[in-house]
Order: sequence, then structure tokens, then C-alpha cells
Amino acid sequence: MAQINVAELFKQTRLKLKLKWVAGLNGGLNALTSNSVTKPSLALIGHLNFVHPNRVQVLGCAEMDYLASLPTADANSAITNLFSTDLAAVIVANGEAVPETLSAAADKHNTPLFTSPLASPALMDLLGHFLVQAMAESISMHGVFMEVQGFGVLIKGDAAIGKSELALELISRGHRLIADDIVDFFRISPERVEGRCPALLQDFLEVRGLGILNIRALFGDNSVKPTKPLDLIVHLAMADKQAPHLLDRLSIKTIHEEVLGVKFSKVYIPIAAGRNIAVLLEVAVRNHMLLLRGVNATKQFTQRQQREMKRNR
Repeated sequence: MAQINVAELFKQTRLKLKLKWVAGLNGGLNALTSNSVTKPSLALIGHLNFVHPNRVQVLGCAEMDYLASLPTADANSAITNLFSTDLAAVIVANGEAVPETLSAAADKHNTPLFTSPLASPALMDLLGHFLVQAMAESISMHGVFMEVQGFGVLIKGDAAIGKSELALELISRGHRLIADDIVDFFRISPERVEGRCPALLQDFLEVRGLGILNIRALFGDNSVKPTKPLDLIVHLAMADKQAPHLLDRLSIKTIHEEVLGVKFSKVYIPIAAGRNIAVLLEVAVRNHMLLLRGVNATKQFTQRQQREMKRNR
């Protein structure tokens, strides 16, 4: 699982969550080791084993009301106990006033303390969604990632085989570029892998002979997209170099490739003179749609052939 520190969390969410950094200014490098956002209700009454370290803790109305109901000594003791558990950061939600004791404890333990006017359920929901995205297991892969007919397609193949030229033709046919050369994939749920373009490469496509092209400037804003879930892998290979088992034209078995532990269908397209690879890739995507609906053309043809052979006997 990837890690993110509290300063980066604040930078990326402060506008959406309306965060203010009120104490613990020296704790920006505190690392978050979990995408869980919790409320330390039980910790305030002494059950510290329910508080996991290096997470964001949210204090809502119930927690702040409880602290306000305690005698000063007991409230101070509860706050001291809470900050003894290596918190990554604390957010006081609902626009609640921050007691001086809470600010002092945050400064003492170098634990960032934020405030937000958002209600705690909404705050935790938004923050949890952000952390799932930011801390997802990831991998970088070589290839071109495109959105073709609404599906995320990773185009792979040897260097100089024509991946970028194929991407350019697909863009000219109305499909969209996500990333060229390097694609960052993140497993954002057990069955979902999302591809993103590294910030440095955003909007750019390199085509041999033409150099680096700004696709957004050439084709408009609708020609590029920042992220897309992966659906299909297309591998380009020279026709004379393909393995014999991949040239079986009546094979029913689907080929798969794993990315971050999730299996994805994989299609091999032979490259040869005179073949329109863009059309073949579009048809591969359409055929993938049919397979998802349970329509297998090869299986249908094989069954028809077997029926005909039985009838002719």
C-alpha cells in the first residue's frame, strides 16, 4: 500500500474539506499507514486499544460534547491519553470550537490538528474516499492507455512496433488518450484497477518522425482523459513472431493477464503489412463487450459446425 504524509493530505483536500491547520504545525511529515478514518470515542473514556496509530481521527459533536461535560482535570487526562497513541492527525468537525488543551496537546506531540465546518459523517466519507484513491496499491507499466468505445484499453508491445501511431489513429477516430509510454495503475477496489497518467506526461504523445505532440491542443479537450478503469489488454506482435498456440483461429479459451492481482482479458493482434490495426482493435473491444454478455462467436460457430457434421452423418 502506498503512503501519504499529512502535509500532502492537507494540500490536496483543504479546499474540498475546508480545512484549517490550527496546531501541530511540525507534524506535516507524519505518515498515514491506513486509509481508514475513525472517531476516537472509546479512546476518550480510556479504551486506548481501540485507537490504531498513524490514522486520521475525527472529533465530531458527540466527542466534543463529551469532553465539554467532563471536569477540567478529567478532560485534560482524556486528551492526554488520546494523543499518547501516535495519531497521524486530528480533525475537529462541525465547526466546533477547539479547546486550548487540545491545541497544546497537538503542539506537544507534533500531531497536526485541523478544523472543518463540515459535519463529521460527510467529512469522514470524503476523506475516506480520497485516502482509498491516494493509498491504493500501484504499479507502473509500459504501454499506451486509451479509452476506446468507453472501455479502458492498455496497448502493449515491443518498442517501435507502432503503439503510439495506433493511438494517434484511434484519437483521430474519436477515442481518447489517457497515457502514453508509462501508465500508473492503482488497485482502488478488490476487482477494479484504475489507470492514470503521470503528471509529467499529461496530454503528450510521442510519435516517431513527428516528435512529441500535445494531443489536447491538436484535437481538443475531449481527446484526453486523466483516469480510466482498465478493462482490456491488447498486445501487438509481429505476425511472424507469434507463438503457434496464439494463431489458433478456433480457440475458445480466453487469454488473461494479471495486473495488481486482478485478471483482465488479453487479445493478441498480429502486425503485418496491409492490416488496419485501428479497426481490428475497435472490433476487439466490441467483441469483448459481447463476451461480457455471454456471446462467444467462436463457440457459436463451433456448435453450428458440430450440428452440421452430425446431420451429414
